[in-house]
Amino acid sequence: MGHDHGHQHTHDQGPVEVSWRDEHADDPLSVSRRQFLTRAALVAGATAGAGVLGTGLAAAAPGGTPGRPGARPQPVNPWSGGARFYAGDHHIHTQYSPDAQYTVEQQVAKGREYGLSWVVITDHGSVAHQKFSIDQVTPNIEASRNAYRDVLVYQGLEWNIPGAEHATVFLPPGRNTVDILKAFELAYDGAVLAANGTIPGATNGAGERFAVQALQYLDQQVRSGRADIALMFANHPARRGIDSPHELRAWRDAAPQVAVGMEGAPGHQAAGIPLSAGGPGRARGYYDFAPTADSFPGYAPSATENPYRTYGGFDWMTAKVGGVWDSLLAEGKPWWITSTSDSHQVWRDTFAPGTQSYDATGSRGAPVDTGAPITSYGDFWPGQYSSTLVAARSKDYVDVMRGLQSGQVVAVHGRLIDGLDVRVRATRGDGDGRGVTLGGRTFVARGGDVTVEITIDRAGGPNSSGQVPQLAKVDLISGPVTGAAADRDTLSAPQTRVVQTFDTTRPPGRRVRLEHTFRDVQQSFYLRLRGSDGKQLDGINPRMDVAGQEDPFADLWFYANPVFVDVV
Repeated sequence: MGHDHGHQHTHDQGPVEVSWRDEHADDPLSVSRRQFLTRAALVAGATAGAGVLGTGLAAAAPGGTPGRPGARPQPVNPWSGGARFYAGDHHIHTQYSPDAQYTVEQQVAKGREYGLSWVVITDHGSVAHQKFSIDQVTPNIEASRNAYRDVLVYQGLEWNIPGAEHATVFLPPGRNTVDILKAFELAYDGAVLAANGTIPGATNGAGERFAVQALQYLDQQVRSGRADIALMFANHPARRGIDSPHELRAWRDAAPQVAVGMEGAPGHQAAGIPLSAGGPGRARGYYDFAPTADSFPGYAPSATENPYRTYGGFDWMTAKVGGVWDSLLAEGKPWWITSTSDSHQVWRDTFAPGTQSYDATGSRGAPVDTGAPITSYGDFWPGQYSSTLVAARSKDYVDVMRGLQSGQVVAVHGRLIDGLDVRVRATRGDGDGRGVTLGGRTFVARGGDVTVEITIDRAGGPNSSGQVPQLAKVDLISGPVTGAAADRDTLSAPQTRVVQTFDTTRPPGRRVRLEHTFRDVQQSFYLRLRGSDGKQLDGINPRMDVAGQEDPFADLWFYANPVFVDVV
């Protein structure tokens, strides 16, 4: 249920299992767009509308599963108790991004120092990155795997989604991983498509169809056996307002085993530290944008609500009860959230970018130590503030990705909690008495009761600010599952609400146990949890962050992924 904050470092230098050194070009990919699209078309029909785990209870007729009349539904993510969480970060930049500076080894070492078990290197997609950077970063990633064998180091890409924002795309180590990433970027990166004139601009709506084709291409790589798994998470989705609700739905539906979620909380959290405190004086997450020509008009800021700002450090899509995230969950389809560092340049670090020409070489070169803290930087190191906790069967590359894919994930800021065990089960009437956990799906007979049992491990030590955070409250949020939205740009779920707020300030000890029962259940529903240190609230909700006036360690939250309950 908890996760480790300390790791042992081994200096063994033998080859890492399934490393890039084992790759060989037995199946080279053509760079022809026509061939890419032909491959993608083969799986377009097969992937449309499938659940993230292939089958789910939502497709079952009352009293049975598809194709098996009268059979009991099969729960997804059955509860077992004592889940082991692995902390990680899927959004990290290095000198191979035009706006970042660190070596791969620096980022991995810092992630390990701050308790991470897995990291994803995600330098920005571009013409120079595709042409030069992937080949340069690959041996650096291999070297870091050898140097830090207790950290899983994934190779990925921050994809410029055609017609939208950015996304993390990554795969486990394998003999085809580098070829797949290079081919994907060449054919489907928005910046590359704009540079070659295929679309008028990286975020222009003309690119939306290429985004869908890109995800279908990744799905086909998995289906064909060229990769064990591939995942995509949309990054900072509300920052510029260009990830419209219909695009989120299109990505999820095109390749539901690949496009599995979004950053519930963006990186760049140190950007909000005030100038008076020696900070950058910007907005948390650099969420200080306004609508543009490519933004979705439904995200219109008002006097009381601004989708272009963070709320308690979390993206508006996630933080608003009954908002965009809830509108997706109300369809009964999985869509998970995470929390990352988006680490480019770390607040008060002394290093500055190298002087090498990125466009000409694909690298900034080695960073330069100035010897003086730089206060204009807006980032934290991986794991220093943000963590994505993933429950997995083992600390294995594919197993951790399966945990992410299945939604057994908690997004945490400032080490507010160390672990979370959730069990949702039928406790009266016919149903699943064993129960399921985060990201799961269970069932109950109409009129039955469903109980949520929550066990939280408080922080067992100080966070990177030197303080031991105190969990003050936990909100249980729930809403009915109403089916697919008729309007693909639906951005609200008006029936979703906070059903109970638990005061967690009083119980002594490190472990907190909470319970709630939904009685006489008549309609399928979902539930999710969030918690706070309670220091900055708007009633019971997070308040909108004020640009240049935020100490991120004075406003801590965790958000857990949902559980679905079907009435049968």
